[in-house]
Amino acid sequence: MNLLAKLLRGVTGEMADDAARTMIRDKYTENLYEMIPAGKKVNPIYFAEIAMRAARGTPAPRPLGSHQHFSPWEMLLFSPVHLFRFPTPENVSINTSVTIGPRAAKPLNISIPIMIAGMSYGGALSKTAKIALARAASLAGTATNTGEAGLMEEEREAAKLLIGQYNRGGWLNTKDKYTRLDAIEIQLGQGAQGSTPQQTKAKNIGEEYREVFELEEDQNAVIHSRLPGVNSREDFIALVSELKADTGVPVGLKIAATHHLEKELQIALEAGCDFITVDGAEGGTHGGAPTLQDDLGLPTMYAVARAARFLEQKGAAGEVSLIATGGLVTPGQMLKALALGADAVYTGTAAVMALICDQITKATPFEPPTTLVVYNGKLTDKLDLDKSVQSLFNFLNACVREMELVAISAGRLALAELDRSDLVALDPFIARALDIELGYVAPDSQDMFYSKMGNLASFNTADMVATNSTANTGYGEINPQ
Repeated sequence: MNLLAKLLRGVTGEMADDAARTMIRDKYTENLYEMIPAGKKVNPIYFAEIAMRAARGTPAPRPLGSHQHFSPWEMLLFSPVHLFRFPTPENVSINTSVTIGPRAAKPLNISIPIMIAGMSYGGALSKTAKIALARAASLAGTATNTGEAGLMEEEREAAKLLIGQYNRGGWLNTKDKYTRLDAIEIQLGQGAQGSTPQQTKAKNIGEEYREVFELEEDQNAVIHSRLPGVNSREDFIALVSELKADTGVPVGLKIAATHHLEKELQIALEAGCDFITVDGAEGGTHGGAPTLQDDLGLPTMYAVARAARFLEQKGAAGEVSLIATGGLVTPGQMLKALALGADAVYTGTAAVMALICDQITKATPFEPPTTLVVYNGKLTDKLDLDKSVQSLFNFLNACVREMELVAISAGRLALAELDRSDLVALDPFIARALDIELGYVAPDSQDMFYSKMGNLASFNTADMVATNSTANTGYGEINPQ
């Protein structure tokens, strides 16, 4: 045994020595070590997508949205209270309910501020997955969203509260369909794809999909860049008026977050929208071009703050509901979006993950877990509907319970009471962008700190280091005491 160990050690050592000599002596262009700096320059995700583009000559649809984290939610923290305001007593219930579109004739009342995001049947998810989302949402007392699809009867039956997207494909845009909804969301774009056109080829469309979307056998399912019939702001205003008159339910607008945000929102207010959904650049998707996901839009955090501030300035806060969506996967992120001014949030990717969390072994290690839930997945028949419903309900319930704990520590009686004053930022630029206070400077010293910093537009890191190095407290000459 010792002889064998020595032999193996000797062979291994010789191989290592040979590899080291080769690495040292070979030119970089002939050296395997070249993969290390190349891998740092072009990460594995980009390398795989380069290969896919080279092989196909077409965009490589990437599922679930961008892998980049544009919104630095971790740079925000909630402030607990102890004496100046007392924590909420443990025997007092925290109000978690929300009313979407309070001025509508038939407002949408939900028990929790988390809703299921728009993910379409066929274009994204299987029928079983959509039914599971609807049933779990109903158990939790919240709403689910059709996504850009037709009206699927099984989803309508399973959903106590159903928000339907009046969409660019036109599949839910007739009166006989949209009058059966509890809220109407006019879908003009999404965070992961902007307002670009999309289509599903007829060969990938099954019989039930075709029936729900009312497509001919050889007809592609096409999502246009514009909403059919809406080519001016006057057209949009007329559409909102018509939908409100026909239904009485809240009628809102969904757009991809954009630097033109305030201009878009102004038209939504002029049209009388009851709610506005802003989808940040971190939004998920069944499959979209990586460039659209990584290089288009506005991060969710900044979009929510700007939209909330605009509604406040226009006197519309409290009347026009703001819904935040796009990459919100933890209860902390969701609650921070609410504190920044959103009335409710959508979650999509996290909801799908919750559906399949205890069933992924049915797919792995030979197939990705998503094959259990996507429309064209190989294992959709393996998804246990009842287990999925319970898992998602548990997830939603746990998220809300964690939100309640933060509210108690902040001394609030309702999740809706949390606002920007309950947050601090760990970065001065984020603090200014979101209009919240900087966490390492006392409240009454904020203005002094920023005056010391000077104009943020011309202030750089070197200036900050120089300013901080002069102070007894570490923050210029400002003494928070």
